[in-house]
Order: sequence, then C-alpha cells, then structure tokens
Amino acid sequence: MKYLNTVFIAFFVSMTFQSCGSYSFTGADINYSTTKTFQVNYFLNNAPIVEPGIDRTFTLKLQDLLLNQTNLDLVNNNGDLVFEGEIVEYYIAPITATSESTAAQNRLTISINVRFYNNKEELKDFEQRFSFYFDYNGSTQLTGSQRDEAIDVIYERITQDIFNASLANW
Repeated sequence: MKYLNTVFIAFFVSMTFQSCGSYSFTGADINYSTTKTFQVNYFLNNAPIVEPGIDRTFTLKLQDLLLNQTNLDLVNNNGDLVFEGEIVEYYIAPITATSESTAAQNRLTISINVRFYNNKEELKDFEQRFSFYFDYNGSTQLTGSQRDEAIDVIYERITQDIFNASLANW
C-alpha cells in the first residue's frame, strides 16, 4: 500500500509540473525558443492637436509593459518583434450638457495607429488603430496631475490592448 501511494504521488507531481510548462500568467503566446527580442520604435505625435510629451510617454509605457509581461529583451534594431506607429488623435469633446448649455462632462480621447511585425511568424503581422478615453468634470481644466492621470489611464488600456492583439492570441 505504501508503494502504491508513492507511485501515485510521483505520478501526480510529474503531471502537475508537465502541464504547467507552457502556461503564462500574462496570457502571452510567445515561442521563446525562436523569439528573443522586441523593438519599439518611437511613436510620433501626428494628431491635429499636439500635446507635448505624450509621444515619448506612450513609447516608454509600451516598452515597460512588454518588459514586465514577457521574457523578451528590448533592442534598438533588428528585433524579432517590432512595434511602430503614430498617435493619430488627441481631442477633448463634451459628452453631456447642463441646462445652461455648458459641458457637464468632457471626454479626452487618444487614438494610436500601430504596425506590428513578427519577423519569426509573418502571418501575425498587423496594422490596427487602438483608442481609449477618459471622462472628467466639465467645469475643470485638464491640466497638471489630472491630465497626467488621464493619459496614464488611457495608455494603460491601449498598451494592454496592443499586447493582447499582438502576443496574447485571444
């Protein structure tokens, strides 16, 4: 009986470790035996309204997300995976009005056009626009820390959407 318990435990442990071999907590579907590096080219701000610094901030946020959620190395050129594109929209629009015909709530929207190249599996290449928004009180100006918070919320969502579209295979 003791021998049977030992065999059962050994079988259970081996099956547990074997089944966890290809699981990723981030959902990334990357073949690490062939894909080792990624490259994020600078995302230019081509929006009609140019907000200074949002292009650099976005480029760094995307690099940080990929570094934190994959085991890939960041390179400046010849990456196995290449992300590039441009910020194409940055605008504020009223979304609700008061009885005095003023904005009760405004929405900041940022859209980014992304081109993704997988140099190891070219069938996964794509070009796609990603967009998200942040709503705020119409009686306030979007400046300083509130503007930074809005951009952080928007970029967190957009970078995660880019990650899911390019690497998560959802």
